[in-house]
Amino acid sequence: MNQIDFKEFHWMVSMINSIDAGLVVLDNDYVIESWNGFMYHHSNIHAADAKGKNIFDIFQDLDKSWFMRKVEAVKTIQNQSFITWEQKPYIFPFKNYRPITGTVEHMYQNVTILPLPSLTGSIDQICLIIYDVTDIAANRMELQKANSQLEKLTKTDPLTQIDNRNGLAVNVDLANKRYKMQQTVSSLVMLDIDHFKQINDTHGHPAGDAILQQLAAIIKESMRENDSVARYGGEEFAIILHNTTSDNASHFVERLRKAIEDTEFTFQETLIKVTISFGIAQISTKGGDNKAWMEAADKALYQAKRQGRNQGVVYESMD
Repeated sequence: MNQIDFKEFHWMVSMINSIDAGLVVLDNDYVIESWNGFMYHHSNIHAADAKGKNIFDIFQDLDKSWFMRKVEAVKTIQNQSFITWEQKPYIFPFKNYRPITGTVEHMYQNVTILPLPSLTGSIDQICLIIYDVTDIAANRMELQKANSQLEKLTKTDPLTQIDNRNGLAVNVDLANKRYKMQQTVSSLVMLDIDHFKQINDTHGHPAGDAILQQLAAIIKESMRENDSVARYGGEEFAIILHNTTSDNASHFVERLRKAIEDTEFTFQETLIKVTISFGIAQISTKGGDNKAWMEAADKALYQAKRQGRNQGVVYESMD
């Protein structure tokens, strides 16, 4: 090696050890042949101690079968491969020391796997390049979390903490899609507090709010986990009972009606009598018409009110 070649080699080694990315070269037996400064600083394993060791001996939690499949694929097609943090948050369990994302425990990593051809064209080594993308990952996850919370707020009634009208629309649409795809029958129950205006006028709007909150809690306790409830507006609620015919929904409604009638609703130590009227509609065999389904349950609800309230009515002619 002449002086110019030596200087270039020296610069190259210096750059490799200084770049803000991990660089590891492995042979066909996954033995480490190169280990740069980034790897040393984050693993606390010096290059002299890493070289000649099997990568799986140093990182014993590394998923061996998964990693070998990735590497062998690169060697077979002789083309680079990328592993993003969305696919796998990290390959090497390095701690995160960045001040901006200090609450994140591990370093999030993007990894490039490169085949290194020999002079004869065979792939005898592969190179791993590890990029610290913790800032990007943390910011994106925070944004996703904020968007998720915002989406939840747009579908949640602030008073009762159950779904609002928007949330109901989503669940009605999902039930209709399930019916069209799987013929899964659901029933929609619309319910309304009888004489709610009188409760507000007599006891005040704070009392009315307390009644709405207590009623929402009773409904949630009465439902199965896969059913859903929403505050449709004012004193009106809607329940979607999945895998439930209108006949079975009628039994559910009667149990709920009786439970509410027997409940002692209270506000500031004042007992308030509450009864509910219900309208029940089974999903149409035509399917897909969200508006028609909700209108059918609503018509049944108003029929229950016309018949004297504190009862449930099934809509019979939706088809």
